[in-house]
Amino acid sequence: MIRPLSVKLLLALAAVAVLAACGGEDPQLDNALATINTDDLVEHIKVLGSDEFEGRLPSTPGEEKTISYLVEQFGKLGLEPGNGDSWTQDVPLVSITARPDAKLTVARTDGRRTTQLAFDYGDDIVVWTTRVVEAVEVMNSEMVFVGYGIVAPEYGWDDYAGLDVEGKTVVILVNDPGFATKDPELFTGNAMTYYGRWTYKYEEAARQGAAAALIVHETEPAAYGWNTVEGSWVGPQFSMVAEDDNMSRVAIEGWLTLETAGEIFELAELDYDELKAAAMQRGFEAVPMGLSAYTGVQNTIERSMSKNVLAMIPGSERPDEFFIYTSHWDHLGRDESLEGDQIYNGALDNATGTASLLSLAKAFKSLDTPPERSILFIAVTAEEQGLLGSAYYGENPVYPLDKTAAAINIDGLNIYGPMNDIVVIGYGASELDDYLAAAAESQGRVLVPDPDAEKGYYYRSDHFSLAKQGVPALYTGTGDDHVEHGPEWTRNEKDTWTATHYHRPSDEYSEDWDLTGAVDDIKLWFIIGYTIANESTFPNWSEGSEFKAIRDSYMGTH
Repeated sequence: MIRPLSVKLLLALAAVAVLAACGGEDPQLDNALATINTDDLVEHIKVLGSDEFEGRLPSTPGEEKTISYLVEQFGKLGLEPGNGDSWTQDVPLVSITARPDAKLTVARTDGRRTTQLAFDYGDDIVVWTTRVVEAVEVMNSEMVFVGYGIVAPEYGWDDYAGLDVEGKTVVILVNDPGFATKDPELFTGNAMTYYGRWTYKYEEAARQGAAAALIVHETEPAAYGWNTVEGSWVGPQFSMVAEDDNMSRVAIEGWLTLETAGEIFELAELDYDELKAAAMQRGFEAVPMGLSAYTGVQNTIERSMSKNVLAMIPGSERPDEFFIYTSHWDHLGRDESLEGDQIYNGALDNATGTASLLSLAKAFKSLDTPPERSILFIAVTAEEQGLLGSAYYGENPVYPLDKTAAAINIDGLNIYGPMNDIVVIGYGASELDDYLAAAAESQGRVLVPDPDAEKGYYYRSDHFSLAKQGVPALYTGTGDDHVEHGPEWTRNEKDTWTATHYHRPSDEYSEDWDLTGAVDDIKLWFIIGYTIANESTFPNWSEGSEFKAIRDSYMGTH
């Protein structure tokens, strides 16, 4: 039975956290927390982030070494295989590379006169297909502007209301109306919801029967420039392999530059800015554009098999119920076209997070009595290719989701030292914030909402794959207010690291890292898992969350 957290429970959580800090009244908890240390983290990070592991790209020898290491380490700690007799879950992947000669042609016909505009791949558009086919095309497809392309009953919003887009090409705005208006009463105001993510917009267009879905790129609401679109969606695109070879997806997915969109709307004799403003308002109705779209792609297809690693500690009272910790083991592999260092070691991203799973496993195994619920550790594959490993588990769970109490995802540890705060990505989304607040109080720390909530980071890491299936999932940042140096110093250090090392071969372990703050964070995550794993009740999403209805539907509450 899901229920809101009571004051009594919050006080109990605070008491657990205080015990964790002070010790004495719960010796096994105190002893477990004492096993979490920087030495273990450094040992595992150095191995996983070493050149020997070749950047941990899925479906390469680097994956084989990573899987072997994780299975060996979980086994040494005394955990059990998490998938029956197996330590792994197969994740079928497909890499689809579109030829870079695709074009988009848009035509308007007035009587016998036809006017056409042609747009080039890369400079004007980027289009692809997730369908596992060698070629796909969309011909003479009626274009419709559908605003933000959102169907959100909990927000009273439906851009497809009364609309039939079967076989049509929908043109969509990025982000959501809350961000656009900054109205706190509209969606979640400036903070992006899942409905603002490009992934959702393509999924919804497919549910509506569209042939193609084209999102208009604007840098501020997208939170990245066109160069990121070119870098991310050009070249091999990994997808999971569905039974229907993804034929239920729209035939063509893509992005338009703002300049391209402007030309298309001008051809349609429509004012882009006026329609964009209209789309921000409740009651917006989609607008047929009087245009036809022609586009297609030819593909090179490669199939492969990757693996999630699953390790488990069976519960002492309710072993059929689970608390999950996730972290992605993969990174970007190597690029032999580079001069000098060719290996993307991914030491911070995400050898650190993967190492933390081993530290948490060690702490739980040190308990005299295992928690009442089982603890499941999942090191997932292909996060860098689009959260594919976690998505596969979310859609093919080894254990029932209605028996999964909650999850914590770890993607990049704090390498800067102890903090006075801890940042919550997706602050307020679920009751897990209350557990975190109680645990953080024991360290003299406070919760801080994500300062970049408009960028939608909650939907860009592996916890989202479980959240999307209704499982309450917590994802935290490192904190910004350094105990000694303060917030300005911390933000400068983070910005410098990102600009210099993020997704580059230089993401390697450094002796300059201060992992004491990481240890603090891991202890918080342990306390939360320990507490929930010893409860009989289930946390839930907050009212208004886009995931609450999913959770309630299979937990028997409405």
